[in-house]
Order: sequence, then C-alpha cells, then structure tokens
Amino acid sequence: MQRTGGAVSAQRFQLHDGRTRGINLVTGRRNDARLTLTRDPLRMLLFVLLVVTISRIQLYYPALATVRPALLLSGVAIVYAFLNPRAFLHTNIFAAWPTRVMALLFVLACFSVPFGISLGNAALFILNSYFKTVLLAFLLVLSVRNVRDLYTYVWAFVISCAILSYFAVFVFSLETSGGLTARLGELYTYDSNDLGVLLVMGLALTLLLLFVDRGAKRWLLIANLVGISVSMARSGSRGGFLGLIAVALATLIIVRGFSTTRKFGMLTIGAVVLLVGAPRGYWEQMATILAPEQDYNLTSIDGRSALIKRGIGYMKAYPVFGVGISNFPKAECTISPKVKSRPIGEPLQCRVPHNSYVQAGAELGVPGLIAWVSLALGLIVAPLRLRRRFPKAWLNGSGSERFLYAAASLFSVASCGFAVTSFFVTFAFADPIYVMAAFYSALYVVSRAHLRSLSRAALTVTPQTAPTRKAGWRVVASAQRFFGASITWRSQMS
Repeated sequence: MQRTGGAVSAQRFQLHDGRTRGINLVTGRRNDARLTLTRDPLRMLLFVLLVVTISRIQLYYPALATVRPALLLSGVAIVYAFLNPRAFLHTNIFAAWPTRVMALLFVLACFSVPFGISLGNAALFILNSYFKTVLLAFLLVLSVRNVRDLYTYVWAFVISCAILSYFAVFVFSLETSGGLTARLGELYTYDSNDLGVLLVMGLALTLLLLFVDRGAKRWLLIANLVGISVSMARSGSRGGFLGLIAVALATLIIVRGFSTTRKFGMLTIGAVVLLVGAPRGYWEQMATILAPEQDYNLTSIDGRSALIKRGIGYMKAYPVFGVGISNFPKAECTISPKVKSRPIGEPLQCRVPHNSYVQAGAELGVPGLIAWVSLALGLIVAPLRLRRRFPKAWLNGSGSERFLYAAASLFSVASCGFAVTSFFVTFAFADPIYVMAAFYSALYVVSRAHLRSLSRAALTVTPQTAPTRKAGWRVVASAQRFFGASITWRSQMS
C-alpha cells in the first residue's frame, strides 16, 4: 500500500456489476459510475426480442411480420446460448419465487389441455403463444448476470412503450363510435384497453430510469412521459385511467429517493399533458366510472358483469383444471347459459373474458387462479420486502446501487398498474406480467449477489491509517537499525 502526503491511496477492486470502481480506504466511498447498456450479442438479441414482443411493431409492417422476428430472434438466442454456455447465469434461478410460480402456471396450462373442453384449441395456444411467453421470461432471468443487464432490459421495455406512444399519437387516428367520445380505434398491435396496461407499466419503468440517468437520456425519458400521457388520453380507456391513478398514488406513497416536490412535479406534468391531450368526450367517458348503472358492461348479456358471472360458473363446473387455456371463447359458444337463453336467430358472440382474474380461474381452475393471483399481487409486495435489505446509503451510492434501490420501489409501482388495469383486459397469459416477473426475479438474484460482493469487499479491503508517531521516533528507529545490524555481524563472525 502506498502513501502520498500521509493520505492513503485509493485501491481498486472488481464489483459484481462488472465494472471497476475506485474505493477510498479512509472514507470507504465509491467513485460513481453511470450505468450503460450491455452490448454483447446475446443481450442485444434479447433486447430486440423484448422490443418486438412488447411493441408488436412487426404487425404494422407486413414485410417484417412475414419473417416472424420474435420466433427468429428466440431461435438465434437459444443457439447462441448453446454454443456459448457461459453467456448465461450459472445459478439457481428458482431461488426467486416468481420463477417457480411461472413454472407452475405452465404445468397447469399443460394439464388443462386434455381435461378442458377443446384439446386442440388449448394445445395450439400453448405452442403458438404461451410457450414463447414463458420461454422469453426464463431467457431474461437466465441472461441477467449483473445490474447492467437488468438496466438494459428495462430500457427495452421503455423503448417499446415509446414506440407504442409514437404510433398512438402520430400514426393511428381517432374514431367515434356509438357516441361523441373520440378514441383510438384499430391499432394493429393492441386495442385501446390493452394499450393502457402496457403504458401504465412503462410509465413506472420510465420513472425508474429517470432516477439513475442523466444528460440526453433524461430528456428522452421526459419526452416518453409526455408521449405516454397523450397516448393514454387518446386511448379513452377507463381501465387505463384507473391504472394511472394507481400508479400516481403508489409513486407518492411507496417510492423513496425522489423528493416529494420532485414526485409531485413529475405527476403534475403528466396530469397537465393528459388534460391538454384529452380528445373530445374523454372526461365525460371517465365520469361514467362513478355512475355505472347505465353502462353496457352492467346491462348487456355480453358486458363485463355477465362475463364475470359466467366465468365463475365455468370455474365451478371445472374446478381442478378449468375449461382449458384459451378456451373461454369456446365455452361461451358451447356450454354457456346464454346459448339456451338467446332468442332464435340472434347471433352468438364468443367473447373473451375481458378480465385477467376471471380468465385465469375459468381456464385453469382454482389452482390456476390461486397461482396467478399470487403472481400478480405478490409482485407488488415482494419488491418492497426486498428493499428492506438494502442499505439506505444506496440512494446516494453508485449508479448500480441507486438503480437497485429504485427498482425495488418502481417494480412494485409497475405491478400496481398491471394489477388494476388487468382487471379490464384478457392478459392472464400475455407477456407483460411474465416480463415483470422476470424483472423481479433478476433483481432478486442480482441484488443478493451485489450484497455478497460488498460484504466480501468490506472484509478484504478495510480502512487503514498511518501509525501514530511520537516525538523522537527517527532516533529510536536509527538505534534499532544500528544495534540490530551489529548483533547480526557478530553472530556471523563467531
């Protein structure tokens, strides 16, 4: 160890996030290093795969859709991982409970195939859609080796929401149907209610990146917040509006690290943009939330209220395995009570449940409902419990530490947004909840490893100070050297 001017020089060691930082042995403070995107081939493949999966941009460009980019990228990523096994994280990913729940849901979905009402329909859905959703989630968890990898994937989700916002604002036009309310119609990618689910989650993840990023990235993130607010207004989704309220309240209550003034400032900007960007009839449409008596969802045979009641009936009739994954529309046209009660000649609509909780219970039975609800609600509570293990000093620590601490708060906020908005859409087996589960699982694994690395560093790199020296120490040292040398010479001569 070197000393310069009586001060102890900074030692350098390798932290678990893959970046080298200086640590001063006297103060114990680390030099701050901003997070950057991971650019190795596997992570970039999964980055693009996540963007394609969430934004569904290929559906707007037929030429791009013909090559099936999601399937192609998944295959290339698997082949690359097979040829480079060290590219994946070699640890027990099932140590995090969401991965176990996702595996259980997949097993229950497979069991629902032979015991449901339509074997072929359920099997095709698993092969064409659900298998890829679960595979993407596990690929994300296995590929996150450090904080930078997780940071990279969060950016992929935010960029996906930015793409959706761009199309919602500048590409798709407003339509008026059945009233004076103007809202987005056919979006090619999602309908307006589905769009709200992704954007409220993207809003929370954008706030997360705002906590750690600086410079040009921050301005891009602020622009994304504005785009999300305008897109939510143009969607005309009442479920999305309730999700925005849930995200705003959760941000104010559970997020730490942002000052109250800063949180109110960002939410005020979003509210002002929502007011300015709201199309004709938007607020009248939102006001119907408080007066649902005349809403078609309560009065129509195919409204959400009737769908919930019939969905509960399907779960009671098939309590163990459900009617089969993706078989709710099939049940509506075969075993539904409305099949017998409909007037002669009236067309029969095979509706989806428009409620993720009802979908999980009706299609996978009671075990599937319990597992899915534990995943959706557990992702709200678990990050906050994990945050308790983090030192509060991380709020002002390195870029990695600030990201980990903020992620524990804002992953919970994003999950709050999903838990509310998913009550109005059919998203039980769609990508967003599984990507969120993968994010939390990766956060759990990475933060635990990061805490261990800091513990080892604290044991091996301890602050040391120069010894205290009294007056005349140079005379004493010279005498020790002289008499020590004299004694050594006499012993050799003898």
